[in-house]
Formats: sequence, structure tokens, C-alpha cells
Amino acid sequence: MLRQRGLRATPQRLLVLQILEDVGEHLDAENIWLRGKDYDPSLSLATVYRTLHLLEENDLVSQRYFSRDHKKEYYELQKEEHYHFTCQRCGKVIEIHTPRIEQARQELAKELGLVFTHACICFEGYCSSCAQEIQHTQGEHTHVS
Repeated sequence: MLRQRGLRATPQRLLVLQILEDVGEHLDAENIWLRGKDYDPSLSLATVYRTLHLLEENDLVSQRYFSRDHKKEYYELQKEEHYHFTCQRCGKVIEIHTPRIEQARQELAKELGLVFTHACICFEGYCSSCAQEIQHTQGEHTHVS
């Protein structure tokens, strides 16, 4: 993949890509660095950031935010278009695959003459488990004997 994009396949680049592939979850740069140090103790956090930036510029890695405040950046291997739902209670991140966002983009492009290059949408709320727990807890507090 790297060579196809005219990039050198350095050990650091290969390591970052391998970590993201092996883990299969969203990681921030620090967690990638911590995992990478197990394989290459000389790996620096600055190298991880530079590598992630380069991989993102070349469409090999996607950077995501999972909350409105954009406090922390997470990375994943480039995949088909999808979005993320973050539970505000337990922090669980659920990938959402839906054609509806693309349909909305097509409608807006046609109606308004827009050309989209990217959509950044974060969904927040409560996962089904936390929603059930919240409803159960609220039910206990409102129960009258």
C-alpha cells in the first residue's frame, strides 16, 4: 500500500499500520506509541504523530473524533464510509454503516450545487445497555409503594 502511493515502507510506517490492523479498534496516537514501543523501544511519540499525519494525507488512515469537543483524535485504517456513535455513559464506540448520509449529500449536492469532499458526523447518546440501566434506575426512583 505504501509503495503504491510512492512512499517508502519504513519500519515505523509498517509498525503503525500493523498495530491498527491487529487491534481492529480505534486508537489515539499515544496508545499506538505505547503498543509500538513493545516492538521498537526507540519509537518516539513524535514519530508516531508524523507517521499518522503522512498516512492520513495518503488515504491509508482516517482520523476521527468521537465527541463534540474534539479533545482527542483517534485513528483507524481507511475503510468504507461509516460514522461513529459514542455512549456518553460507558464510552463504547459503535460503528454505524448507513446509506442515508450519502443520500443526504447527494440530495444537497443536487439542490444546492454543493461538492462534498468529506463528512464529519459524530453521534452521541446511550448504548442499548446503558439506556436500559438508566431506564431501570429511573424506574426504581419513581416507584411508589
